[in-house]
Amino acid sequence: MADWKLTIRDGSDVSRLKFDDLDTALEAARVQIDEVLERRPLATVKAIRDYEPGKRVKARIEISGRGFFSPPTAGVDIRGDNTLLGFTGGVTRKPLDGRTSEQVIEAMRQTLQR
Repeated sequence: MADWKLTIRDGSDVSRLKFDDLDTALEAARVQIDEVLERRPLATVKAIRDYEPGKRVKARIEISGRGFFSPPTAGVDIRGDNTLLGFTGGVTRKPLDGRTSEQVIEAMRQTLQR
C-alpha cells in the first residue's frame, strides 16, 4: 500500500498518483509545479467584480500521507500570476515559506517528514 498521495488540481482536472516514498512524491510534485509555471499567467476575469490573476488559483498540488483523522499534508497553490503559496494542513491551512518551486518543495519536505 502506498504511503504518499499526490493530488493535482489543474483547472477543473483532478488527478491522483500514489508513491511508496516521500522523495519520489516530492520530485513528481516539483515536475508538476514546473509544468504549470511554464504556461502563461491567467488573465483578469471581469464578472460582478474583477478577479485579478494573483487572487485566482491556476493549480493546486498537494501531498498527503497515511492517517485517518489528520494525515500529514502539505502543498502549493500556483496563483494566476505564477506566484507560489505553499501551505501545510488539510482543512486548517498554514502558509509555508518559499517563493520558488525548490524552496516550496523543501518546506513541504520538512513539514511532511515530521
